[in-house]
Amino acid sequence: MLENIKISTILFLDIETAPVVYNYNALDENIKQLWDTKFRYQQSENPETQYKKAGIYAEFSKVICISVGFFNEGTFRIKSFYGHDEKQLLQEFATLLNTHFNRKENLLCAHNGKEFDFPFLCRRMLINTVKLPKALNISGKKPWEVNHLDTMELWKFGDYKNYSSLSLLATIFNIPTPKDDINGADVARVYWEEKNLERIVTYCQKDVLTVAQLLLRFMGEPLIEDKNIIQAELNVFSS
Repeated sequence: MLENIKISTILFLDIETAPVVYNYNALDENIKQLWDTKFRYQQSENPETQYKKAGIYAEFSKVICISVGFFNEGTFRIKSFYGHDEKQLLQEFATLLNTHFNRKENLLCAHNGKEFDFPFLCRRMLINTVKLPKALNISGKKPWEVNHLDTMELWKFGDYKNYSSLSLLATIFNIPTPKDDINGADVARVYWEEKNLERIVTYCQKDVLTVAQLLLRFMGEPLIEDKNIIQAELNVFSS
């Protein structure tokens, strides 16, 4: 499969999310009740502790950063959309897809993208009344019917009980790890307490680069050299 794919047709991406409100007790009473109902079978956990997982659920959290990367004339270019205005950054990302990655041969690639990044983006776009771009019009499709690339799925080789983190695969393939500062569990704290979006963007961009490097390893190609990595102008959206 991979031998028939042109690396220049792929848009690599990673997203970072944060709960719409930081603490369980700050939830609107109606939303709090709906949260409790959704997780009524997991009540062994304290609700405040349980709410620390809110960032993985599109109903209770928002996209705060989308980092993308693509190959162009021997370079790997990285660009990020981030900020507090979720609708604006989602719209700008949709415009990028509609303008530059709308052909049949174009593919999206993320680590665990089919289970998280792609559906999360779709759900938040619908919530924010952003029209789904063609590349994300995947409603009703089963994971194996989505033609986009998922480096975690590629590594499974059909073993659907297996989960391997990006950090683990980066380590065993001798790729510089992106987990040298914060990790996914830190994002909500850094966003709400430190109010340091730039730190989150740096983390997100490292993940995008690592996903691209990992796919190159899968394809038997050399890694991207530092001199060929270009960070494009960032798109920042504030509320």
